[in-house]
This record gives sequence, C-alpha cells and structure tokens, in this order.
Amino acid sequence: MPPRYRNLDGSGPHPLSAVLRWAVLDRVSGKRRKTPARAEVPRVDADLRRIATPPAPGEPARLTWLGHASWLVQLDGISLVIDPVLFDTLHGGFLRRNAPPGVPVEKLPRIDASLVTHNHYDHLDLRTLRAIGSPVIAGTGLRATMAGLRTAELGWWDVERVGDVRITYVPAQHWSRRGLFDTNRTLWGGFVVQGSSATVYHAGDTAFFGGFSEIGARTGPIDAALLPIGAYDPGWFMEKQHMNPEQAVQAFVDLRARTFFAMHWGTFKLTDEPLGEPPRRLEQEWKRRALPGERCRVLAIGETEDVRR
Repeated sequence: MPPRYRNLDGSGPHPLSAVLRWAVLDRVSGKRRKTPARAEVPRVDADLRRIATPPAPGEPARLTWLGHASWLVQLDGISLVIDPVLFDTLHGGFLRRNAPPGVPVEKLPRIDASLVTHNHYDHLDLRTLRAIGSPVIAGTGLRATMAGLRTAELGWWDVERVGDVRITYVPAQHWSRRGLFDTNRTLWGGFVVQGSSATVYHAGDTAFFGGFSEIGARTGPIDAALLPIGAYDPGWFMEKQHMNPEQAVQAFVDLRARTFFAMHWGTFKLTDEPLGEPPRRLEQEWKRRALPGERCRVLAIGETEDVRR
C-alpha cells in the first residue's frame, strides 16, 4: 500500500463529516451561497502562429493561459503544458466547462513535456494527456495513473530537466484523491520552471501556507507567479485547500515574485462564489495594498504574454 502524504504542517483533507455538511446539509438548509452556474469571462482567439515555435534561449519566455490551471509555457526552445485539461467535460460529463479552452488540444504546438501538479480531475485529465502524447512529469505515486505515458515522478524539491530547462517540484497545501479509497496516496505540489531568460512558478492547487516564502527563497527570483484565485467559497470549508484572492496576493508578496498571473477561475464552477468574482476581488486587494498595477496580470483565456527577468 502506498504511503499517505501530508502537508508541511501535518494536515490532511477535511473529514467526511465536513464534506457532508458542505455538499449536502448546507445545501438542503439553504446556507450555501447561490450563484449562476455559467458566466461570461474574457476569452480571445489564441495567436497560433506566435505559439507555433517556442522562443530560443535568451529570448523572453512565453505564457499562454488555456483556462483554469492549464498553461502553455514556452522557453529555451521548449514547449511545456502544465495541468492540461482541454476537453469540454470532465469526470464522465459530471463537470462542464464554462468557457472553451484557450487552445484546442489538436492545435497545440509540439509539446516536449506535460507537467501535472496533482491527481484531481480538473488538473489531471487523462484524455488530454493521451491526446498530447508527451512524456509526463508529476508527483510521487502518479505513474500508475498515467498508464501508457512515460512518466517521471518527483518528490518535493526534486528536479527534472527538459532540454536546458530546469523543473523543480515544490510543496503546496492541498491533498489528493481520484477514487474512493486512495486519499493522499499520491503527492501534490507546484512547479518552478527555470530557463535562461525567466523563472516561472505554477502553484497548482493550494491553500495559503508558510511555504511560499521558502519557495521564493530557494528558487527565486521568480519572474512570473501563476497563482490560483478562485474556488474559495465558503471559506470555512475551502480555505484548507484553496486561496481566496486576498490570500493569493499575500502569497505573491511572500514569494517576492515580479509579476502575478491569475488562474483557477472562470472555467469550471467548482464552488459557491460567482465565476466572475475572483478577479474583481483581486483588483480591489491590489489597489488596497498600493502594489504596482503593471505587476498584476489577469489574462483572457487564450491570451499570450512574454515574460523575462
């Protein structure tokens, strides 16, 4: 039996009683916030010519938001996808996209590696990974899930190289489960991707925790921090596994990163807040702290931006 993993503070997921309270009791009693299942979110047609060829070493890194936690990261002649989830539905149709992916899977450029932060269905979609067909880099214990795909497993702070690009798997405050009896049997985390012109951090799914300062100190300076801002309501239940926008800003400060890139909002209706609320709260918090406006980026789905140190 594989080991059960824990967060840095020793915590695990909510007990079943808390899950039942949120999923069933609070819904029946009317305590949960009621918001629409769909909303208009910014989306643009991706510049397929621009992303067809990755930038050469020394040129700025290129980031394209594909929706939710899915990103195309291109640098040093390498194209990577992180948490690629690019079909219309998940988990046998149980969950449907609010907005189409930024780039359909068949229009992606050649991908050198797919990076998977953890095994939840909105981050690890086997249909997408198999359609891409690239080698996979993921947390410890996930090789068995990736049947038919060449997979490198990493523990926290382990390093893998793709060409000249250095990829470090770093801690996150979350949990894992894909079936009924495999809770925390595989590791969860984030990725720091370091190339010649930029360092990019993808936080994966995470609550706010003290590890951000260490990640920034050990792998920085971080030029682009891809941080989740959605799936936070109700706070009593979600704050052990997801950040709200205000906490994401504090994570950015703790990382001492150069630019904030928002993710994990607007694509899937996972929790109770309105789909369009997270970026509004992010903007309010950014202004409250009087942080430089150019250092906060909320891309449209399909939008591409260059990043360099």
